[in-house]
Amino acid sequence: MTTNPAGISSPGAPSPDVLRYTAFATDPAGGNPAGIVLDAAGLDDAAMLGIAAEVGYSESAFLFPASGAASGEGRSADGRSYEVRYFSPKAEVSFCGHATVAAAVALAERGGGAGDFVFSTQAGTVPVTVTDADGTLRATLTSVEPRVDEVTAADLTEALAALDWPAADLDPSLPPHLAYAGARHLILAAATRERLADLSYDFDRLAALMRRLDLTTVQLVWRESELTFHVRDPFPVGGVVEDPATGAAAAAFGAYARELGLVPAESELTLHQGADMGRPGVLTVTLREGDARVRVSGAAVPIGE
Repeated sequence: MTTNPAGISSPGAPSPDVLRYTAFATDPAGGNPAGIVLDAAGLDDAAMLGIAAEVGYSESAFLFPASGAASGEGRSADGRSYEVRYFSPKAEVSFCGHATVAAAVALAERGGGAGDFVFSTQAGTVPVTVTDADGTLRATLTSVEPRVDEVTAADLTEALAALDWPAADLDPSLPPHLAYAGARHLILAAATRERLADLSYDFDRLAALMRRLDLTTVQLVWRESELTFHVRDPFPVGGVVEDPATGAAAAAFGAYARELGLVPAESELTLHQGADMGRPGVLTVTLREGDARVRVSGAAVPIGE
């Protein structure tokens, strides 16, 4: 009998190899860490949740052979297509951007090489392209079809109460909305950098609202310039206070900014995240006119033991 890293025993099953990468940074001390299991064949939901809890990062990605692949190979016949599931320490999530970036870079480093991958997720098909710029690997994911919705006055009031943010601290030029690009997020804009930096919220109250609205994170934003933003993402439904760099929320924010005409339809946004946590990272959000899907790019590097 063997025991996997989550402490879950299964007769005769080998322990999965859990990689640790950080995404949206070139320094292992920055960005958002993710656990990665490149061949999760044979793991059930309880085992994956247990591994994610043991790893302790905001999310871990589990890759399976795409349809038609031989069992146990961990990849499709072309070696570039995978089915991917994502787990926080508390629950499965439909899509995770930073774990997608980290997993694609890990695949490229372990024999796949730079180029195109296809991830089939619960949210839909997500193409990912890895490029090599002077030895630094970057991955660009293309989101599923996004959507942007209004938030009710009652839900906004409850969110602000849970965050302990006065309504007067919001930036009226970036109105609150719900946005989706693989996962659903509430977007709230702070009027000042100081408001964004001061994050102390009611964990249980915000988690209850997020579960009711089916939110993955609340994306808090401050606009530095036309195309540069600073963001933070409380993530109590995942069992962590804050996510250090959130690719799914970045994609949703890009869709929101374009839908509301806050940025040009063809533009490249820079999102800074994690500095307030001591884990600075940079996310690049690319919008293309005539293409509703949003591209999110960033580097990823291994985290040493």
